[in-house]
This record gives sequence, C-alpha cells and structure tokens, in this order.
Amino acid sequence: MKRENQSSVSKFLLLGLPIWPEQQGMFFSLFLGMYLTTVLGNLLIILLIKLDPRLHTPMYCFLSHLAFSDVCFSSVTVPKMLMNMQTQDQSISYAGCIVQMYFFIFFTVLDNFLLTSMAYDRYVAICHPLHYTNVMREGICTLLVTVSWLLSCGDALCQTLLLTQLSFCADNTIPHFFCDLDVLLKLSCSDTSLNELVIFTVGLAVITLPLMCILVSYGCIGATILKVPSTSGICKALSTCGSHLSVVSLYYGTIMGVYFSPLSSTSNDKDIITSVMYTVVTPLLNPFIYSLRNRDMKGALEKLFHKAAVLSQ
Repeated sequence: MKRENQSSVSKFLLLGLPIWPEQQGMFFSLFLGMYLTTVLGNLLIILLIKLDPRLHTPMYCFLSHLAFSDVCFSSVTVPKMLMNMQTQDQSISYAGCIVQMYFFIFFTVLDNFLLTSMAYDRYVAICHPLHYTNVMREGICTLLVTVSWLLSCGDALCQTLLLTQLSFCADNTIPHFFCDLDVLLKLSCSDTSLNELVIFTVGLAVITLPLMCILVSYGCIGATILKVPSTSGICKALSTCGSHLSVVSLYYGTIMGVYFSPLSSTSNDKDIITSVMYTVVTPLLNPFIYSLRNRDMKGALEKLFHKAAVLSQ
C-alpha cells in the first residue's frame, strides 16, 4: 500500500482539555507546576538510589526504573499540552502523532510490568524472607527489568505499525489532549476490526494479567501479615502495602476504564479527566507514596542535604 493511500491528512488538531478560554492561564500554571514536580521528584528518587549504597536493593532497582518511566510517561503528553495551551496552536503533525502514541503505549505498558515486579519483590520479601536473597538476586532483577522493557517495546511497535496501515480522511480533529489510540481508530475510515482485536488481546496480556499477579501477590502478603504476632509489624507492613495498592488501584482503575471502553462510544469530558488522572496525577504521586514516605529514602535525602551543606561551607 502506498503512502498516499494510507493517509490523506498531514496533521491532526488536538482539542485539548474541556476548559473555558479564560481558564487557560490558571490551568497552564497548575499543570506546569505538576509536571515540574513530577520530573524533579522522580529524578530525585533516581539520584538518591544511585548515590546511597544502602538503596542498592531489588526493590529500589525497580523503583528507579519506575521513576524514570514516569518522567518519560509525563513528558510524552504534558509538554505538548502545555505548548498548545500557551500558543493556541492545536495542531500536531501526522508523524508527531504516531510517535507520541508509540511512546505513550510504551511507557504505559512498562509501568504495568514494573509495578508487577515490585509486587513480586514484596511478596518474596514478606512471605519468603529466608529465601529473598537467593530468589531476588541481581541476575533475576536484571532479567525482570529487561523483559519489561522488551515486551513494552514490542507491544507499542505492534500497535503503531497496525495504525500506520489505516487511512484517515477528512476528519482530523482529536477530541483529546494527546494522540490516544482509541480516538485515532474512531477517526479512521478503514476497517479497524484487526486493531480492535489486537487491543483487546494484548490488553489482557499487558494489563489484566499483571493486575491479577499483583492482586494474588498482595493476597498472599495479607495472609502472611495476619499471622504476624507483633502489632507494630502488622501496621508497618499494612502501611507499605496500602500505599502501593492505592496507587495500583488509581492507575489500573483509570487505565482499564479508558482502555476497555467500547470504541463506538463517543469521547466525553469524563474520558479526558480520567486520562489526566493516569497521565499527570499518578506519576506526580508516585515519588511521595513510594519513596518520600519511606524511612530509607528519607535517610538518603537527609544524607544528601548534609553533604551539600558541608560542601557549601
């Protein structure tokens, strides 16, 4: 199929957030602050894990990759949204839209696998503490991270290549603030049955199955915690697991609400707000929930500030 028969549009128009023009300045400042906090917070996590030898453990290895993924995940959509709000230019090129969609899928799937790896790490640490060192050795951690990156790349590449085979006719208006796969399929004037089948099939593999693994892991953790005689030990374990499960519920709940919504339904404000939750809010909360409330991370942060204070004198 020749290029000119695949798509007759050279650019798309992103309608952005459903807000009034007079509110643009307020929301621009809000999302800019949230984005900068997300980037700086997650980069701080990576720096602390890199500098403090006490944090060179499997859990923090996964956390550093999750932090990097969250920075990239937010950077795929938020800067373009902010630029559109500031310049009032809502256009995005065909190639730019395809690239944005690829990286959006890539880092969405990567987060799924990293969250699953973290849940498995906590399962081994709490349910099988005597075997933790042997099970979660460096080679296994490296394998889990590598497989996560490769599977994410494969899924994103598959979805992107299938999309490039579709034709886009007169309608090039995207009622969203980024190039969402489901919305692009609705705009296509080609048969999208194969794309829908792949979305549903791959969705089961990269979203539902990891979520089931997380729930099973924490089910086992919960059963183990109930056997702990110490009340302080139960409270500490529940605090850690509760924070993780809160983010998992927010992340997976919003993604599955959008990802598995029928393609025939029209986009509405609720879909956009839901997308904001997992593209902007969740990456913003991760540094606080996973790290800054963690005693080891707080100690590493205090150590870093102490070194900086000594060097400044």
